[in-house]
Amino acid sequence: MSQQRHGNTPGNAGAVPAFPDLPEATIARLPEYLRALHNLAEAGSDTISSEGLAAAAGVNSAKLRKDLSHLGSYGTRGVGYDVTLLIDQIEYILGLDQRRAVALVGVGNLGHALAGYDGFASRGFRIVALFDADLEQVGKAINGLTVRHVGELRRSVVEDGITIGVISTPPSAAQGVADDLVAAGVTSILNFAPCVLSVPAGVDVRKVDLAIELQILSFHEHRKASLTALPGGLVGEGENQEAVGS
Repeated sequence: MSQQRHGNTPGNAGAVPAFPDLPEATIARLPEYLRALHNLAEAGSDTISSEGLAAAAGVNSAKLRKDLSHLGSYGTRGVGYDVTLLIDQIEYILGLDQRRAVALVGVGNLGHALAGYDGFASRGFRIVALFDADLEQVGKAINGLTVRHVGELRRSVVEDGITIGVISTPPSAAQGVADDLVAAGVTSILNFAPCVLSVPAGVDVRKVDLAIELQILSFHEHRKASLTALPGGLVGEGENQEAVGS
């Protein structure tokens, strides 16, 4: 879920001639395509049809073709998409051709789980620093990193080359942490705290609220139950559906 998006980021010449100004929905789907493509590459596939890639990513093929056309990738009739080339294109657009240093602030239950997750490294991200305001947490080792006091955050951003901040603090502390990150030069924040952050123009915030996602799923359960109660049952029952939110 995106809280806000400020400004456009210029690109450099590379796999894609000019950096496209992509729709927010397309940006959100590119990581799904990339995950599916990596799985295909690991399975030994050199090419993939739009239908095959769409099925692997959980979207419809028309939407996938439109998304990839923004990248200048149209595939080859009768052959499909070159898997390796498409991986390179999407990784370039997502900025994954360089590994990004990440700071995580707040090592409670959720933060501790995030800090211990090994999947970030394979996606191009390194958690290089952990912070917390609780002195009982400071000094603990998590996944090879020692938790530092949040007062060291600004210095660490500069010294460790941190470009992305992850906030998993209580909501009462999140705005102060965001202010410190922005003051230190961080312009991208992933916020797990259940609150809306106020940030200057030029700072991108992605908000992840698991309770909201559950509430959305609750709506769909309610809707399905209501439709099932109608004469004729659930409309479209048995047909394949895209994942909610795609």
